[in-house]
Amino acid sequence: MHAPKTFMVGIDVSKAHLDVAVEGKRTVVRFDNDAAGRAALATAIAGAELVVVEATGGYEMATVRALMAADIPVAVVNPRQIRDFARASGRLAKTDQVDARVILHFARAMRPAQIPHIDDGRIALAALVTRRRQIIDMAVAVKNRLEHAPQAVAVLIGETLAALKAQLARVDAVIALAIEAEPDMAARRDLLLTVPGIGEVGAAVLIAELPELGGIDDKKLAALVGVAPMAHDSGAWRGQRHIAGGRATVRCALYMATLSAIRCSPAIKAFYTRLRNAGKPPKVALVAAMRKLIIMINTILKRHTPWNEPQQHGC
Repeated sequence: MHAPKTFMVGIDVSKAHLDVAVEGKRTVVRFDNDAAGRAALATAIAGAELVVVEATGGYEMATVRALMAADIPVAVVNPRQIRDFARASGRLAKTDQVDARVILHFARAMRPAQIPHIDDGRIALAALVTRRRQIIDMAVAVKNRLEHAPQAVAVLIGETLAALKAQLARVDAVIALAIEAEPDMAARRDLLLTVPGIGEVGAAVLIAELPELGGIDDKKLAALVGVAPMAHDSGAWRGQRHIAGGRATVRCALYMATLSAIRCSPAIKAFYTRLRNAGKPPKVALVAAMRKLIIMINTILKRHTPWNEPQQHGC
């Protein structure tokens, strides 16, 4: 596969195959989604300006890592963005080849941001953080069955809860070890733990699932997390601003951190109180406080300096 000197690439990923659309080429080429196929792909598209891959539940990660290892810039986008773009463009048909071309067209039109390099340690940490969330979800579901369970069943449910609790403790220990084993992640964790409201779990979520933190500007970060207000205006009409999109798991961790920060950080508490006194609804004030907190955290990681309440108070 020969391509222009600078070009973009769209890749539709499935469990078995990679369908690749290259800017300036009419045909979509298929590679096997295995080590040999990914190596051949990296060779074929060497020199690409940007490769855009649709997130497909984890099947894309091996391809992303292979391209990163070959120093090829990669962006991973939400499937919903691709589908909305396809509908807006009038492309209603859906096949692997069509999807690859739609992703390429999306890449050219939207130029999504390249994701930072993902090392093995961060990938392992992300998997552990995901597993921790799964255990908690399972524990909540099991616990909800206790209310109407007869005694004999309640005993069995209790055994399941105990097993999940034990596994959660092991996962927490492994997460701590995984962060400690990587100097960069350990340094980021230490900085994050100086922030009011951020504990070990919150720090792990931010490290694993928001690697851009400290490396992008504040507006992009707010949109990435999903705490940036989106306009809903038309002509002279001005609608309410609402948050939309973003990384839900990061936003949940930030939400819990902000609730705590409102109580224990004079800067965040004063900001939240000022908005409430100005008549802002509680949820609006809370989202604004979340946005302020993540921006302050972004500054801390950019400057590699711990939280300092007096300095942060006026920002």
